Amino acid sequence: MTLHFAYGSNMSRALMSGRCPEAEALGTATLFGWRFVINPDGFGSIALRPGGRVHGVLWRLSARDLAAINAYESVDSGLYLRRRLVVRWRERGACALVYIARRDGKGTPRPGYIGLVVEAARDWKLPEHYVRSLARWAPSRWRGPRAR
Repeated sequence: MTLHFAYGSNMSRALMSGRCPEAEALGTATLFGWRFVINPDGFGSIALRPGGRVHGVLWRLSARDLAAINAYESVDSGLYLRRRLVVRWRERGACALVYIARRDGKGTPRPGYIGLVVEAARDWKLPEHYVRSLARWAPSRWRGPRAR
């Protein structure tokens, strides 16, 4: 079994149950020293940032699930790299597999991507300030009316 820290679309219970049917959600976790970004390809990634934190979900994956998620993240074609990083889970450290986009830089999210990530973050009850920071990645035309 492998632990996987998800911070983007892999936080979605529905999507993960479809692509990794044996995966078990262990709960929320936090990665310190990083920040959430959208890479030039329009997908979520993380970048080093002293004092930063990325909230997400820790999953336990079977060997079959791991193969499926490696394919989904296009590891073989080089879209994402796999790294093992320590996340904070249940007041202790856990070493987890994290997918980081190979291409650095800031991009614009693909249509629908940020909405999916924000929905999953809310489903997991991640901190509201963090959910708002994710929502700010959406182009203004996708955000809907501004709150007053």
